[in-house]
Amino acid sequence: MFYIVTMKMQWYFSVILDFKKRSFNMKNIALTALLFAVLISPKANSQTSEFTITVDEPINGSIDLDPVLPADGKYAEGTVLTVTATADPGHAIDAIYYSTPGPWGAMFYDTPRVSSIEVTVDGNKNVGAFFVEESLLDGFTLSPDIIYAKPGVKPLKYDIYSPEDAVDLPILVIIHGGGWRSNDEDIMRGMARQFARGGNYVVASIDYRWLGTGDGDETPNTMTDLIEDVFGAIAHIREHAQEYGGDPSRLLLTGDSAGGHLSASAATMTDRVGDGGFGETEGVYEYSPTYIPESKTVDDLRTDLTSSIKGVAPTYGVFAFEGDNMLQMLGMTGADDAEVAAISPIHNIPNVSELSMPHYLIRGTQDPLISDENVKAYMEALVEKGQRVEYVQVGGASHAFFDWKPNDSTVQTFNKYGVYYIEEMEHFFDSVLSE
Repeated sequence: MFYIVTMKMQWYFSVILDFKKRSFNMKNIALTALLFAVLISPKANSQTSEFTITVDEPINGSIDLDPVLPADGKYAEGTVLTVTATADPGHAIDAIYYSTPGPWGAMFYDTPRVSSIEVTVDGNKNVGAFFVEESLLDGFTLSPDIIYAKPGVKPLKYDIYSPEDAVDLPILVIIHGGGWRSNDEDIMRGMARQFARGGNYVVASIDYRWLGTGDGDETPNTMTDLIEDVFGAIAHIREHAQEYGGDPSRLLLTGDSAGGHLSASAATMTDRVGDGGFGETEGVYEYSPTYIPESKTVDDLRTDLTSSIKGVAPTYGVFAFEGDNMLQMLGMTGADDAEVAAISPIHNIPNVSELSMPHYLIRGTQDPLISDENVKAYMEALVEKGQRVEYVQVGGASHAFFDWKPNDSTVQTFNKYGVYYIEEMEHFFDSVLSE
C-alpha cells in the first residue's frame, strides 16, 4: 500500500512539474484538482478493518449479540455490539464481559449485575456471560459504585455488601490486586460475597488509581497516590459506616497481591497520615488521604484511623521493594532509600507497645510471583516488633486464589482454596476482635 501511494505521489508531482513547464489554463487546473482529490480520497487509499469476535459458550444461561454474529465471526471496526444475557431458572447473571489478551493471560472487563452491555469492536475480543446459582447472592444487600473521590480522570469508588439486618457489625475493607496497574474492586466480589453471606461482617471492596497513566491521567500516578486513595476510601467508609450497618470503630483490612501491599501499608502507616507532603521536605514522608471528611482535620483522621483499624490480612503481598527492576516498575528509579522505605510495610511496623496490629499472612506454595523468603522476612520483622502474626502456606496453590473472574478455571480455584481460607481468615479476625 505504501509503495502504491508513493508511486502515485511521484506521478502527481511529475504532472505538476510538467504543468509548470507549460502555460496554465483552466483545463489544466481542473485536471490537477481532480487528480489530487482522487489521491487523497479515503475510499481510494484505505480499507475498512475487521476484527474477530469470539463468543464464549455460556453455561446455565444464554447470550445474544446485536448485530448478529456473522458467519465468519468478523465485524467492521467501530461496530457497537449489544451483548444481552439471560439466566436459566435457578441461576442469576454474575457478569457480562469481554476479554483481551494481557500480561497475565486473558484480561477480563466484566460488568456485574446487568443484563446487557455495549462492546465497541476495536480489536479481536472474546465476549460472554457468566452465571451463578441464585443462592450465591442471598443473605446480603449490595450497594455498588459509591464514589468517594475523583482526584483524576477516574472516579474512585467502592461497593458495600451488607448482611441482612446488619447493625453495628465490624467492617472488612478489601483492596484488590493487579500489579497496581489493572483490575478494580469487582475482581474481589467472590471474597466480598463469601464474607457478607456469613452475616458477621459488613464488607467494603474498594478501587484506587493505577500507577502511571493507565487511568488516562496526564501526570503519572505514584505509589504515594495509591496509598492516599486507600486511606481516603477508609475515611469515607468510616464516615458512612452506620448507613451500611457497620461499626466505624472496628475495621479489618485485607487485600491480595498489590492489594496485599496496600492493605499492609494502610495498617502499619497510619502514623504517616498528615499534610506535610511526601518528600517535599527532607525526611518528611506523609500521606494526605484523597478524601477527608469536612468535619475532620488531617490530625483527627490520623487518630481515627489508628484507633479503628484492628487487624490486617495481606495475602500473597509485597512488603519490601528491592532491586532496579522493581523500582523501575514503580516509576521510582533513582529514588533515595528513605523514599522507598516510606512505601514499604516492612520498614514501618509499629512496636506492639505503641500499636497492636495483628497480621494474617497467606501464600500458595506454587506462587511464582511472591516467594516464601519474602513473606517470612515480613513475618520475622513483625515478630521482632512484638506483633501477633500467623503465616499460612497453602499447599499446591498458585497466585491470586482469592480472585473472582467470569470463567470456570478462576472460579474453580476460588472454590478449592479461597472459600476455605476465607473462613480461616474470618476466624482470625473474630479472635482479634475478641481480645
